[in-house]
Amino acid sequence: MNQFLFKKIDNAQLVVFRVFYGLLVSAECYGAIATGWVRKTLVDPKFTFTFIGFEWLQPLPGNGMYIYFALMGTLGILITLGYRYRMSAFAFAILWTGVYLMQKTSYNNHYYLLMLLSYIMAFFPANRDFSLDAKRNPTIRSTTMHNWIRWTIILQLFIVYTYASVAKLYGDWLDFSIIEILMRSKADYYVIGDILQEKWVHKIVAFFGIFYDLLVVPALLWRPTRKIALALSIFFHLFNSIVFQIGIFPYLSLAFIVFFFPPETIRDIFLKKKNVEVDSTPQVPKNSRLILSVLSLYFTVQLLLPLRHHAFPDDVLWTEEGHRLSWRMMLRSRSGSIRFKVVHKESGKVDNVKLGEHLTKKQRRKVACYPDFTWQFAQYLKKDYAEKGEDVQVFVENKVKVNKGTYQKFIDPEVDLAGVPWKHFSHNEWILPSQSQE
Repeated sequence: MNQFLFKKIDNAQLVVFRVFYGLLVSAECYGAIATGWVRKTLVDPKFTFTFIGFEWLQPLPGNGMYIYFALMGTLGILITLGYRYRMSAFAFAILWTGVYLMQKTSYNNHYYLLMLLSYIMAFFPANRDFSLDAKRNPTIRSTTMHNWIRWTIILQLFIVYTYASVAKLYGDWLDFSIIEILMRSKADYYVIGDILQEKWVHKIVAFFGIFYDLLVVPALLWRPTRKIALALSIFFHLFNSIVFQIGIFPYLSLAFIVFFFPPETIRDIFLKKKNVEVDSTPQVPKNSRLILSVLSLYFTVQLLLPLRHHAFPDDVLWTEEGHRLSWRMMLRSRSGSIRFKVVHKESGKVDNVKLGEHLTKKQRRKVACYPDFTWQFAQYLKKDYAEKGEDVQVFVENKVKVNKGTYQKFIDPEVDLAGVPWKHFSHNEWILPSQSQE
């Protein structure tokens, strides 16, 4: 194993990827300001839904979040240039983690992947060549890296794509109904809107999604299929970018492909520096055991985390318990209706909450059909009344529909959500069973 992982290879793949990575995260952060994402998600809302347990992590007041994202965008440029790379990469990783944890109304699996990648890249020696750091300090310049660096990226991608493929092997994907639902909102797209409503398009999207995710990494690794996989990847990710408008992720996915082509090819295309000599003799560093231990622990977590929903009763599509951090992408559409009742313990008076006075339109949709949002808003109401000197209970009446299903009661209307704790590692019993469990 040491012979394989610690042999030296040309580092052109990592160096070129650093440039792409820096440019893309910079575009993501500046773009979030320019498109109004920062304003709508972190500035305008009166209340922000954080990941449970991170309620202390709140958006900065005033123009703070604009400065925050501008700083992240600038760090992206520094990463691209390879200037004070370690500091820039770690600072970006920490700041992006803060953004990820402080809001989930606009949750996206790709944000999670970017968080993982930001820490991985911060530890990698991506500034050893074609960087201002190497120009300022020639002693760090190198055209080689250990083989385990390349394979860390490849294994991470293999996990993401494989879990994404397996998750699609369920009824609503295989009968194309979820594809139909996802495409309805694209009907007004210029030129392609009507085409996206066609049944044959839904079938192609469904099967292509399954087989692409399952086979793309092996196909890119195998030389005879590599160029075909590249062409399909370009089509697949540009399609996702145009149709689903998911930010930088399609382009980040394309940037990863540099790790699958021979480093001399990447160097010749992008760096224009040929004839790099690499002594491929394994050079096992003194900290090799630490490196292997950290990688083993990291990938064990990455393999197990997407499986945790099997430890909960009922279907994850219904309960949402174990859905996040598991590469379950574009698998469901949820809609619901909800009414919050605040009961004053002393007087018994009942207040019907007007959600529009507290939440944005997007937040109201989430609160109506996602259990953690519902629970958090109940805690918010309890705190809001407590500040007025009132001790209250919070009950809800709601119904939820998943995909093509019918509306059914989702949360037990007899449970005071303000008085129950959130369970991270076991089922929250106040989530009523799905029809399949009744």
